[in-house]
Amino acid sequence: MERIDHLKSITVQCYAGYRGEESPRQFRIGENTVAVAEIIDRWLGPDHRYFKVAGEDGGVYILRNDLANSSWELVFYSR
Repeated sequence: MERIDHLKSITVQCYAGYRGEESPRQFRIGENTVAVAEIIDRWLGPDHRYFKVAGEDGGVYILRNDLANSSWELVFYSR
């Protein structure tokens, strides 16, 4: 298990469902692209949306979406 000491900016490709709520489908960390195999959990904080996802690479990630500026960050990673 690896807790991220500092948040890492990532690029996320999303899918917007019929209600317009976006959910991550894949994300890029540096040169690596990780496809989302499953959204394990999701929750809303005061200023952010969080997604706990299982990657097709076997990792578990928590992604944070800043609602104010539409940016994404990697908060947690576990292999």
